[in-house]
Amino acid sequence: MALHFQSLAELEVLCTHLYVGTDLTQRIEAEKALLELIDSPECLSKCQLLLERGTTSYAQLLAATCLSKLVSRVSPLPVEQRMDIRNYILNYVASQPKLAPFVIQALIQVIAKITKLGWFEVQKEQFVFREIIADVKKFLQGTVEHCVIGVIILSELTQEMNLVDYSRPSAKHRKVATSFRDTSLKDILVLACSLLKEVLAKPLNLQDQCQQNLVMQVLKLVLNCLNFDFIGSSADESADDLCTVQIPTTWRTIFLEPETLDLFFNLYHSLPPLLSQLALSCLVQFASTRRSLFNSPERAKYLGNLIKGVKRILENPQGLSDPGNYHEFCRFLARLKTNYQLGELVMVKEYPEVIRLIANFTITSLQHWEVAPNSVHYLLTLWQRMVASVPFVKSTEPHLLDTYAPEITKAFITSRLESVAIVVRDHLDDPLDDTATVFQQLEQLCTVSRCEYEKTCALLVQLFDQNAQNYQNLLHPSSGVTVDITIQEGRLAWLVYLVGTVVGGRLTYTSTDEHDAMDGELSCRVFQLISLMDTGLPRCSNEKIELAILWFLDQFRKTYVGDQLQRTSKVYARMSEVLGITDDNHVLETFVTKIVTNLKYWGRCEPVISRTLQFLNDLSVGYILLKKLVKIDAVKFMLKNHTSEHFPFLGISDSYSLSDFRCRTTFYTALTRLLMVDLGEDEDEFENFMLPLTVAFETVLQIFNNNFKQEDVKRMLIGLARDLRGIAFALNTKTSYTMLFDWISQRLNFDVSSPNGILLFREASKMVCTYGNQILSLGSLSKDQIYPMKLKGISICYSALKSALCGNYVSFGVFKLYGDNHFDNVLQAFVKMLLSVSHSDLLQYRKLSQSYYPLLECLTQDHMSFIINLEPPVLMYVLTSISEGLTTLDTVVSSSCCTSLDYIVTYLFKHIAKEGKKPLRCREATQAGQRLLHFMQQNPDVLQQMMSVLMNTIVFEDCRNQWSVSRPLLGLILLNEKYFSELRASLINSQPLARQEVLAQCFRNLMEGVEQNLSIKNRDRFTQNLSVFRRDVAEALRSDGSTEPCSLDMMS
Repeated sequence: MALHFQSLAELEVLCTHLYVGTDLTQRIEAEKALLELIDSPECLSKCQLLLERGTTSYAQLLAATCLSKLVSRVSPLPVEQRMDIRNYILNYVASQPKLAPFVIQALIQVIAKITKLGWFEVQKEQFVFREIIADVKKFLQGTVEHCVIGVIILSELTQEMNLVDYSRPSAKHRKVATSFRDTSLKDILVLACSLLKEVLAKPLNLQDQCQQNLVMQVLKLVLNCLNFDFIGSSADESADDLCTVQIPTTWRTIFLEPETLDLFFNLYHSLPPLLSQLALSCLVQFASTRRSLFNSPERAKYLGNLIKGVKRILENPQGLSDPGNYHEFCRFLARLKTNYQLGELVMVKEYPEVIRLIANFTITSLQHWEVAPNSVHYLLTLWQRMVASVPFVKSTEPHLLDTYAPEITKAFITSRLESVAIVVRDHLDDPLDDTATVFQQLEQLCTVSRCEYEKTCALLVQLFDQNAQNYQNLLHPSSGVTVDITIQEGRLAWLVYLVGTVVGGRLTYTSTDEHDAMDGELSCRVFQLISLMDTGLPRCSNEKIELAILWFLDQFRKTYVGDQLQRTSKVYARMSEVLGITDDNHVLETFVTKIVTNLKYWGRCEPVISRTLQFLNDLSVGYILLKKLVKIDAVKFMLKNHTSEHFPFLGISDSYSLSDFRCRTTFYTALTRLLMVDLGEDEDEFENFMLPLTVAFETVLQIFNNNFKQEDVKRMLIGLARDLRGIAFALNTKTSYTMLFDWISQRLNFDVSSPNGILLFREASKMVCTYGNQILSLGSLSKDQIYPMKLKGISICYSALKSALCGNYVSFGVFKLYGDNHFDNVLQAFVKMLLSVSHSDLLQYRKLSQSYYPLLECLTQDHMSFIINLEPPVLMYVLTSISEGLTTLDTVVSSSCCTSLDYIVTYLFKHIAKEGKKPLRCREATQAGQRLLHFMQQNPDVLQQMMSVLMNTIVFEDCRNQWSVSRPLLGLILLNEKYFSELRASLINSQPLARQEVLAQCFRNLMEGVEQNLSIKNRDRFTQNLSVFRRDVAEALRSDGSTEPCSLDMMS
């Protein structure tokens, strides 16, 4: 159906399919129709029709969606048209303030986008899109509903200004965001605070939904102001505990007024939970204000006000029963220590009382172990950082941590042990199953636990002895009740984790010989438990205890084994008396015995096997440890007996999932490192080591020659590939790697005198082609399937092909000479796979982009004839992928793009330079060059666009690979001198008159001494000039205020 015939009714059916339909086919059709509607000349009139006559909120939402996409296009609508759209929407929401909230939000987002994208646009010497603040003030003078809309406009605008659109130059975003910060953001914050003061000044009627909504939106506006990326750091939001808010110096007056903090503390105490949570979120940002905003007396006063607020909240803790408030308050406490030093905190008058209240609050929180582990993380962060700061405090005021830290540790230990019985009897989720959270909490606790360590150690010794005795009693056949045994095993698992934690804490806190002796006392008990558990295998086994033991062993390894070991350490004194373990050599024997035991008896338990192998892998990294390990009998046993008979996890049983096979790679990496220690050039030793894999290879060949079960062969091949990958990863010398290559050659039946490199490439070519055809036959895939089912495989193929092309072990001319099509086939497979991937997916999936772009670099360097002979649409796809890759933040990708572009530009430049000079024998090369030249003449914007991108990067971006950028840029300038002149004039003319001559001189200096060729000497001269040019232009653009309008985008 043609779009211009679509009636209102048909458009509303489209809305239903798009937003509430359950039929996937109808939704896909509706999305296609939406894209057609946006591209249609009737788009604006259809949007107006939907807004004015639509009968459902979804009709209005569709109109807002279309308008949003329309105003966000790279090629913008005319200024007048955008102003009309903005004014129309402002009038529309003003006349209909009771629209559905999601419709208002969507329409306001359109206004925010128009404002941001047109922030620097000027008409009659006025910034036409900055009138929005004045427009909003009209809303604030109306009804409560109008006030809400006005506040939402400011809130959405602040968020939009802060939002980085990676499809546009980041320099332009920063220019707009900085200008918005300097001209408008402070006024918006002051306005929001004054609205909140008005709210508090009147009696609050929180039953009134409109009033409540207004307060919520104003608090969200304040939060958006405080969350603004003030200096363009684009901090990772997940790194919450490291956050400092870089408040501009011009805001000092707001922050120095005590009324500002009081306002938000008062709001917290006055508002219901949903709103008080937002007030606390604002306080979190206030507590994170950069230290340098204040001088020392001001900082102390500000911190004093924060501490008073904390005291008031803890003395009136009713609000903290709400999970949202509780979580934000925990974040608030953690931020206090992130931004203030312990020496400053102890100087606050209320510190002794507040630290007592915080300690009691933490202990209560830890006792309620089932609640909010994400919030407890912040409390433990606070205590961890407080305790870690103790050695650096110079103040004479008492910090009192030696009183409270042991109490915190005790609360954690006892609450976790008490949780076990409740979890088992009530069939609750076991916190121990969430290993990521457990490990995170234990790593925080390890520092806290070493403060007044004697108390913690005595508690753990008492609890361990008591629980181990109870466990032994329950193991007797007459007394064992299953539930009781399960509870006791859970408690022991926690205790082993905790012992590992406090032992690991030695590295984070000042320790003495007495502390080492205490570590020995605790470690003895865990080594005795290991012995008890292993003698009971396989009858008596518990996965949780095993995982805890592996945690302990790893902590003990980091602390007391290896290069950093103090041989006189007191830890071994007690272990020598009880266990006969006198030094780290004996400990290593115990480690390896435990590893072998686990690999033998826990073959069907993937978590234990993978953690055990990770432990083995960590042990096998250091050379000094490797030398000690290879002398141990259990290691010699593993090197000679790595078969499924001894280690069941190496089998191909259906009980293992294919993802479990990954641990085989880890196993063989570690094992091969151990083999390498004494291998030297002993080929017989290597052959013996490879014997189990030789048998597996021959078994696969026999199965292929007979009837076979596909699943068995699949598992055998995957296992074999995983094993070989592990071995190859560890072989880091030419001699040992050659042994592996020779071994594979024998398996593949290569002739003794055969050219191995060519044969290996042919096999790789067949594999890539076969796999590529399989992938392409899959058809269209959903978003969640496209990476695992398709893109991951393509990235592996590209990595393999790149290794083959860059390995320098094949002369590719041989294939054409002898009529062998393996090389051509694999290049065609590369093209087919490439065309099945969208440009956005190429850049979105990091592993794919980091395999494709280096492969393309290799092809442009050594196989230009292949690139030039591509069909025009394919060549356009490749060049577009380079153009888009130039702007990515990943320097591996952008540098590869620069290099690929340089090879193409250099080839083209040399062809043009040789025109008319070529002898007859170069006809084929001349025709290829002519084909490329013809393509570029047909599509001149391709290279021009890339020159614009590179110039933008040099002038406006944080260019991290300047050398790489400079290499193709010279060729582009020499090929497109006219366009370069236009770019130069565009930049110079966009600046105020005072700057124009300075910039013109910068451009003259850039080309000074640069000749019309691409010799290395000439390139180096240009690279040096470019470095000076970048610095001088940056200084020119920084000098003088940014009050006058100027464009910072040469790409338009």
